[in-house]
Amino acid sequence: MKKREVQASVKDERLVKKRRDQMIKGAVTLFKQKGFHRTTTREIARASGFSIGTLYEYIRTKEDVLYLVCDSIYDEVRDRLQENLDTNQGTLESLRVGIANYFKVMDDLQDEVLVMYQEVKSLTKDALPYVLKKEMEMVAMFENVIQRCVENGELDLDEKHVKIIAHDIFVQGQMWGFRRWALRKLYTLEEYTELQTELLFKGIKGSEMKLGTGGTK
Repeated sequence: MKKREVQASVKDERLVKKRRDQMIKGAVTLFKQKGFHRTTTREIARASGFSIGTLYEYIRTKEDVLYLVCDSIYDEVRDRLQENLDTNQGTLESLRVGIANYFKVMDDLQDEVLVMYQEVKSLTKDALPYVLKKEMEMVAMFENVIQRCVENGELDLDEKHVKIIAHDIFVQGQMWGFRRWALRKLYTLEEYTELQTELLFKGIKGSEMKLGTGGTK
């Protein structure tokens, strides 16, 4: 699926990137405080440090700003996940480290991720499939790690279990941001990561037992 193009009247690509980065930063703060629909383009321009006229040199609609926000956040999560997730080793320890690194990314970007999931429903119909496809590509990174563990004999799982475990990991990381108002009162990030990983690995072992006693494999 092709990346959605956001039209700009400015031709200097470096300046476009600079201004849009400013725009994204300002928009995230406003969307968190007020939500997408209650935020005006004038407010986004002011938070970005330039005039409303300048804003419209780099985007056409407020929906363009939301798309740029979501696209940028997904890119940053994906890039950091790729840096820290070893998809080749195929050991339970590499999976454990990958989960911890992913949860750390979710902690670092919790405001951005929270805004994205609150407002993604407001994306235009041509933008939404592209953004959601990027999330599925990140889930697939965990699928690859788990599948390598299966191939190396570290796990005994069928394809459906591999996929649901990958989705579980992805959602557990996001939950640290969604439920932080409650979770931070109970756990540090390290404690949360350890508990979720322990529960996940126990669940995997339970799945292996079921598969080995008559489950579909």
